[in-house]
Amino acid sequence: MSGNERRSRGRSPRADPSWDHVAAWYDGWVGQRGSVYHQRLAIPTALELLDPGPGEQILDIGAGQGVLAPFILGRGAGYTGIDASPRLIELARRRHRAARFLVGDARRLDLIGGLRPHGLDAAVFLLSIGDMDRLELITASLDWVLRARARVVIVMTHPAFRQPRHSGWGYDGARKLMYRRIDGYLTPMAVPMDAVPGAGPTWSQHRPISEYINRLGAIGFAVDAMREVPDLTPSERPGGRRPVPADNRDIPLFLGIRARRGGG
Repeated sequence: MSGNERRSRGRSPRADPSWDHVAAWYDGWVGQRGSVYHQRLAIPTALELLDPGPGEQILDIGAGQGVLAPFILGRGAGYTGIDASPRLIELARRRHRAARFLVGDARRLDLIGGLRPHGLDAAVFLLSIGDMDRLELITASLDWVLRARARVVIVMTHPAFRQPRHSGWGYDGARKLMYRRIDGYLTPMAVPMDAVPGAGPTWSQHRPISEYINRLGAIGFAVDAMREVPDLTPSERPGGRRPVPADNRDIPLFLGIRARRGGG
């Protein structure tokens, strides 16, 4: 974690980036095909921006159970997924036998057997980069593994509107309008998330959008496309319609970024 990042509640993040301690819970939510948010929003956005072509070699960083693998392979591209959780990678290998999956840390791709320097055409982070700390090490790893002509695609919860525990919905009764409350944006922070009581936290890493753009720029990538994706409608969400008034779909849930270098 960089020196200017503050830690929510004054607690220190786990040194181990693996989600092994919550793998069963996470698999129950995501499963083999991805959650409804993966299927309807995140995966289509990633594929639109990535546009994998036949013969290309794609690296899925934070691949988890490998929900993106069949979509990449279906375009005729080669697929390698990496994740720090051996349990999630084992699930991915069972479910997607035509793909290659490796256990490893996104911050040290050079230490993962099976990867070679400047050997891949593109990298994608599908709802994963927000769970990874040390962005400067992640981008240094990208520089090591990607070709001079390459692209990076990131799909994440929107940093400007969806900071865990530091944003939320409010309702203006006079205007009959839901609005988004933001407690902070510019200051990076690590927020503990206790998805499974007693299992220990995972950590959500909030950063302003400029940090992603500048870190990619430092290794020669320039952003050439962005997508801001609204939430599902109330009737599309798991569990059906929420009580009215519904939240404001003009405020996006996800942000997709594509960056290129060398015309890749």
